[in-house]
Amino acid sequence: MRLHGQRVVVVGGTSGIGLAVAEAAARDGAGVVVASRRRQSVDSALERLPRGTGGHALDATDETAVRAFFDRLGAFDHLVYTAGEALLMEGLAESDPARAKRFLDTRLWGAYTAVKYGAPKIREGGSIVLTTGTAGRRPLPDTSVAASLCGAMESLTRALALELAPLRVNVVSPGLVRTELWREMSEEDRTGLFEAGAASLPVGRVGTPEDVAEAYLYLMRGGYSTGSVVVVDGGGLLV
Repeated sequence: MRLHGQRVVVVGGTSGIGLAVAEAAARDGAGVVVASRRRQSVDSALERLPRGTGGHALDATDETAVRAFFDRLGAFDHLVYTAGEALLMEGLAESDPARAKRFLDTRLWGAYTAVKYGAPKIREGGSIVLTTGTAGRRPLPDTSVAASLCGAMESLTRALALELAPLRVNVVSPGLVRTELWREMSEEDRTGLFEAGAASLPVGRVGTPEDVAEAYLYLMRGGYSTGSVVVVDGGGLLV
């Protein structure tokens, strides 16, 4: 039930939840490879991760680059996809369809492409863990794009779990988590969001990337979960 001696690839593993997953997998004995778009982010992550961790600059929206990345990588055991830009929070009337498309390109089609070219490299007994969010089940105002993404990721996970079986495919659905994805909000608005969230959640606090990383490790370790959506939201769907 440990990841000792296994190889874990985290696309989006240089910050936030992805970096927390990479650190947790390394502590559990896995060899880790992280990839993200910006070389500077990769280098910063490698300073925090154990010696021997692999790091690659990769644009997840570039199909040719993704295919070449997995061809160079060779065999591994688990693929985790957490890549994504800042959360897109805007009303339909004010929305920019081109920006919405870019948001989906990274989070949805990037994941789809990574699975397409990564799945054939995964060893027997391995898994894929994708990322969604609770907006698909409980959308808020100005979250039409995010909610659409989340619903699509859950459906994609279930379909891939059948198509790729016995390779296991699961998805983690975080709630409100204190990460860099909120960076486009003003500091005042971000602080207000976290304070209001902490006051409303049954656990009494906002989540951390380390909280959510435990769900990814569970899904990688556990051989009897596939097509599952694991919600880590501090009870947010209840209130």
